[in-house]
Amino acid sequence: QKTAYEIPKRDWSSDVCSSDLRLIHRASIMTDLPLTIRHETPADAGAIEKLHERAFGPGRYAKTAYRLREGVAPFASLSFVALVGTLVVGSIRLTPITIGQTPALLLGPLAVEQAFSSIGIGMSLIQRAVETAKAEGHHLILLVGDESYYSRAGFVVMPQGRAEMPGPVDPQRVLVLELVADALANVGGRVSSVRLDAA
Repeated sequence: QKTAYEIPKRDWSSDVCSSDLRLIHRASIMTDLPLTIRHETPADAGAIEKLHERAFGPGRYAKTAYRLREGVAPFASLSFVALVGTLVVGSIRLTPITIGQTPALLLGPLAVEQAFSSIGIGMSLIQRAVETAKAEGHHLILLVGDESYYSRAGFVVMPQGRAEMPGPVDPQRVLVLELVADALANVGGRVSSVRLDAA
């Protein structure tokens, strides 16, 4: 299923793009192209990996959230891409985790090409993923990120001491969203990956 949105008009004439980003720059100035959000497919893997490289750099491998995702397949039904024309400009994935003994989802990575930032693509991807997760019967989504941004989608700081992350992380950046009322009640413990053979 695809959802199309109109991209707001924006002057990209002052943007400086390196030679390997010419396609992105070319698409960014074609503001009449619709934005489409659809499920990720195997054919998107290369474009998504390059997007992650540009958005996060090699330092992403050392982050605690990456450790939780390492070796874990994201849910195909909860992985989406945003496209302008045929160009992948955004991506979101959700992977299975547990908080203590409670099943949950880890949101991320969420990435949007810099040339298309600040026009709502990231929030559109979040909303699509959250709505789908809720429809599939999931109860909790956890992420590591800025509350000022993710609070717009309903995320709040995880109550202190309720989630023990497997590595260093600012507790004010550990956020949670309840997809059903009181889903967080009595939930607590170590946050762990759900490996491929256990998913």
